[in-house]
Amino acid sequence: MVMATAEQIKMLIQSHFDKDDDRFKTVVLQLAAYESKKGHTSLAREIRSIIDKSKSSGKVIHLNKDFGDMIASSISENRLSELVVEDDIKARVERILKEFRQQDKLKKHGMNNRRKILLAGPPGTGKTMTASILAGELHLPLCTIMVDKLVTKFMGETSAKLRQIFETIAETQAVYLFDEFDAIGSERSMDSDVGEMRRVLNSFLQFIEQDQSLSLIVAATNNLRLIDQALFRRFDDVLHYRLPKESEIEKLIKNRLSGFIDSKLELKEVVKKCIFLSHAEIARACDDAIKEAILNDKETVDKKLLYLMIAERNSVYQRGE
Repeated sequence: MVMATAEQIKMLIQSHFDKDDDRFKTVVLQLAAYESKKGHTSLAREIRSIIDKSKSSGKVIHLNKDFGDMIASSISENRLSELVVEDDIKARVERILKEFRQQDKLKKHGMNNRRKILLAGPPGTGKTMTASILAGELHLPLCTIMVDKLVTKFMGETSAKLRQIFETIAETQAVYLFDEFDAIGSERSMDSDVGEMRRVLNSFLQFIEQDQSLSLIVAATNNLRLIDQALFRRFDDVLHYRLPKESEIEKLIKNRLSGFIDSKLELKEVVKKCIFLSHAEIARACDDAIKEAILNDKETVDKKLLYLMIAERNSVYQRGE
């Protein structure tokens, strides 16, 4: 049996005496990744299982402090049942989860599970929620990289920071979400493009192609047309998100209002008012209605209140146009 490296043992001992649970878990996950790469998949799985069974305190894994507010790490509690999207999208998310959970079976036949996913669609349609659900279902940390902030703050050295991020991806297994991916994924041929951004994109293409980690890499974009075509073949799957259909709107409202829904509320009428809203806007309208009901000592959300909150969200959306 291959033991942990001397450096890993020292880090485990140090984090224990420092009472640094986050660092301890990080080193344990690194150890699991190390054993998996050595071919000891059963041992790696057992190590991760121990972590999974431990009660989550909601703490995050602390990453390179140099990144500041550009990388946010958290523990997700979201589950697949919360995702209200078209059936084909949900089925493909289920496939990502299934392949991840049974990756050992695939590797025996020389196949790899889907790990690099591109999510495209209008704001608020479930892209970030999908990444959170992947993390929650797989009991992995969710690390969100704010690409626009990364590019803005580190212009001139973004490629070097990207290298550090991909080194972290290899060292610490998690779901890594590159949010606002348009910031580096834009077409290299666009007139507005500059030399620095071309170098950044080329670096990202190189890093993601070379990546052999055990982490899930998810990139989210609001406009697929802006994404460089060279990126598509680097991703294992591309999921297209759309505004919710009427059946999805009704399900979303029911889920969101839950115990606050008025039995007399005719949802078909409500659905028509939400036809141009995203999943996130509908969820906010429902949440606003619930808060208003609570503050006014009402036990349920009636039609008048819900209509008012939906009208407010519609006005926000129209102004955004």
